[in-house]
Amino acid sequence: MKELIIAFGLFLFIEGILYAIFPAKMKSMLKKLELISDGQLRTGGLIFMITGFVIIYLKMN
Repeated sequence: MKELIIAFGLFLFIEGILYAIFPAKMKSMLKKLELISDGQLRTGGLIFMITGFVIIYLKMN
């Protein structure tokens, strides 16, 4: 559980740094997100989810 909290904190830290250092670039990227279809977003999300699961699985064993 401790590792999960640390991982979430690291995620927030990295996300916050991106918005703090590159605010205009992040706005631009979010606007471009509207141009991507739902299917593409879903596919990308599934790829990231599976990749994350594999990393976690390999790290636990």
